[in-house]
Amino acid sequence: MKILVSALEHSANIHLKSLKKELSSDVEFIGIFDRDLGESIVDLRALAIMGFVDAIKKLFFFIKLNNEMLNLAKDVDKVLLIDSSGFNLPLAKKIKKKYPNKEIIYYILPQAWAWKKKRIPILEKTIDHLASILPFEKDYYSKTAPITYVGHPLLDQICEFKETLREEVKKIVFMPGSRKAEIKKLLPIFRELQKKLDAESIIIIPKHFSKEDIKEVYGNLAGFKIAYETHETLLEADFAFICSGTATLEASLIGTPFILTFIAKGLDYFIASRLVKLEHIGLANIMFSKFKDGVLHPEFIQKDVTLENLLKSYNEYDREKFLSDSKSLRGYLKHGSSKTVAKIVEKS
Repeated sequence: MKILVSALEHSANIHLKSLKKELSSDVEFIGIFDRDLGESIVDLRALAIMGFVDAIKKLFFFIKLNNEMLNLAKDVDKVLLIDSSGFNLPLAKKIKKKYPNKEIIYYILPQAWAWKKKRIPILEKTIDHLASILPFEKDYYSKTAPITYVGHPLLDQICEFKETLREEVKKIVFMPGSRKAEIKKLLPIFRELQKKLDAESIIIIPKHFSKEDIKEVYGNLAGFKIAYETHETLLEADFAFICSGTATLEASLIGTPFILTFIAKGLDYFIASRLVKLEHIGLANIMFSKFKDGVLHPEFIQKDVTLENLLKSYNEYDREKFLSDSKSLRGYLKHGSSKTVAKIVEKS
């Protein structure tokens, strides 16, 4: 079976690798994905963008890539789209128009429930199988929508969880992000924060960064121990400061108390704040609020990301409550998603 895969994000490819393990050996991927999985038509590093401004700068590049994927759709059995709605939803519409009988599966759906709810009827009309990773997501779709809650992919990768916490905070993890722009914004604050905390400080660097990337983005990391394995490092840590993104949900599921921080470009934040109407930006907080009152972890955004605010929040943190709530969140999500999605992909 030949599948056209569109997985532009690093996190999407982590989940794609888990899915690959559940698929038959005769399944072949073509399209956009990590080169560990085969011959991608593009280097994923060329796709890294942060926010609306970066996306506009690379607009023509992505239009050309989108058309190339449309041409590849002709000779495949099925299409698998993962996340990246700005690229994948227009691609899905083009494929469905040109090849109406081509089966399209969308895994990790566009967050239409958060913004652009008008996309939901388009998704229902265009996609043959909507594989949702959020238990509440299907409530926003019609009763006849081809949507299934398949479980959460992080529970395919995370195998160990905290059951108890040490009384003292001895190890603190800093995760300033996976994109160069966001790292450069948060790292100066994290450097100052690290000097104020009496604990071993560990900074997690994305595995896909080259030596040149590390030198350019991080510079001098005196005072930090460097790590690359996110799950193992979070499991061993007693606390963390994390840039908004997948890592915040990973920490939430593992049970490592943390504070979310996020600084976007001014124009990007201005646009997003008017398009997205949510009380929280952390996905764990969004999900937690669906079945319990309150929030799972603190969030600091834009000008509120200050040394004083982060220190105060850290000193007042109820780590035991966080651990209890973390266990509740795992129960809400139930299980991983790879096996279920593999059955959808291979179903005749």
